Amino acid sequence: METIMRAIWKGAVSFGLVSIAVKLYSATEEKDIRFHQVHRTDGGRIKYQRTCSVDGAVVTYDDIAKGYDIGGGEMVILTDDDFAELPLSTSRAIDVLEFVPAEQIDPILFAKAYYLEPEGQAAKPYILLRDALRDADRVAVVKIAIRQREQLATLRVRDDVLVLNTMLWPDEVRTPEFGFLDDDIETRPAELAMASSLIDSMAADFQPDDFTDNYRSALQEVIDAKVEGREVVQPEEAEDAAPAAIDLMAALKASVERAKQARASSEKAEPAKKPAKKTAPAKKAAAPRKSATPRKAAKKSA
Repeated sequence: METIMRAIWKGAVSFGLVSIAVKLYSATEEKDIRFHQVHRTDGGRIKYQRTCSVDGAVVTYDDIAKGYDIGGGEMVILTDDDFAELPLSTSRAIDVLEFVPAEQIDPILFAKAYYLEPEGQAAKPYILLRDALRDADRVAVVKIAIRQREQLATLRVRDDVLVLNTMLWPDEVRTPEFGFLDDDIETRPAELAMASSLIDSMAADFQPDDFTDNYRSALQEVIDAKVEGREVVQPEEAEDAAPAAIDLMAALKASVERAKQARASSEKAEPAKKPAKKTAPAKKAAAPRKSATPRKAAKKSA
């Protein structure tokens, strides 16, 4: 089934005094076969909850903040207001900084690729920039803010479309420090000639379609065989049993805790959405991805 492309960002390319309204789309997608963690005996989905490492309570999405570990068991907690104060002037702009030869950019810097589509009446300036980049045989170095993070990137032309490649900052690339680099190792001329001959014998023009993911294909065959043999299970949708109540107050407390857990499970199934108003617990909540356990927060100072 073909994946529908949806814009993940809207803004404008600032090219001198020209502004080009664009939409941003992910240019790549992972084709890994994904699995759910299930109970081996009945296929029931495994649920996970966000719990506090200090008091063990189940934490709702609204009560989760970002914390920076400063060491010694101390944590600095940042709020939405703290992030709002940060200077992201390029939040809706792709600012062209300079135009450079593509070969001067080390491929190790490249992170993720996006397609740019002109929006509204921006097709003419979009095509102008595209053709100018192609004629100059250069790429544009730009800055863009995506998901509250400013990133360095390049603009280049591929299949008549502008492609934005986000890049790592130079200080994010590690320096290789290996012992053999300091060793005095020399290769003999005959060995080098033989290695060069081997390279020549295997030389070819790169054709991406010539290569396939054999593991994924074999795994899909195993899954298809399981389906054809009907070695599948359909878990029963049984409602979780309520804990035994000793008195009215215990029954009320157990009901509140159960409702909180159901809401937390529902929120984890849709992490991009804000939690809705409290509703009755669902019979079967979708299983979320496993999230990291929060670090232990620092004790408040007196």
